[in-house]
Amino acid sequence: MKKFKIPSVPPTTNKCIRFPNNIIDNVEKAIEGKDCTFTAFVVEAVRVALENLEEQ
Repeated sequence: MKKFKIPSVPPTTNKCIRFPNNIIDNVEKAIEGKDCTFTAFVVEAVRVALENLEEQ
């Protein structure tokens, strides 16, 4: 069993990114009704993309 560890919030930096409107719409539809913010979704998507690049 994985041991529970109280998470700490990592330091963050504000970045302004321009998204195509259709991507914003698709992300907002994907997170609708879920306990997820646009930022959290994008951060996780980037994290997964970086992991995939490392595996290549």
